[in-house]
Amino acid sequence: MNEIGKKIKEVRKKKGLSQEELAESSKINLRTIQRIENSESEPRGKTLNLICEVLEINAEDILDYGKQPDKNYIIIFHLSVITFLVIPVGNIILPLILWLTKKDKIIGLKEIGANLLNFQIIWTVFSFISIIAFALFKIMHYGDHKILFYIFIGLYALNIILPIFFAIKTNNGKTKSLYPNFIRLIK
Repeated sequence: MNEIGKKIKEVRKKKGLSQEELAESSKINLRTIQRIENSESEPRGKTLNLICEVLEINAEDILDYGKQPDKNYIIIFHLSVITFLVIPVGNIILPLILWLTKKDKIIGLKEIGANLLNFQIIWTVFSFISIIAFALFKIMHYGDHKILFYIFIGLYALNIILPIFFAIKTNNGKTKSLYPNFIRLIK
């Protein structure tokens, strides 16, 4: 119980909010916020969700039911995408295995993993389409097919650069989900 109040207070201060501002924004009584932060009571249900919404955090990160932070695992998770250079569809298979084994044990991995996997699925589809279209256009001698090859090379470069960049950002303390979230196939 002590941890929840401390975490809420810590995040509130990082956001630069006073207890009064948090109470007003979340539409919760000021005295309730004070009790929670002083570990006199534990927020539940709607109260916890309202506080987390204002603080822009997930309720499960506050509650974390035995979850531990593990920055090194998240860095390895980001870099596991690069296996596509050696194993076809390795950019999906290895991260999926890593995600499924630890998503309920590491803080933030559930969201980061879902976004990473969604991005990798979309990336794989676009890469496949671009190389197949390039091959077909080349075989049929149809128009300027070099642009499709350059798109394919660009996608490959993107999928090497992004994981390295995100691993560096994670190492520097940014553990939020970094991949763009176009389509949510995995939640």
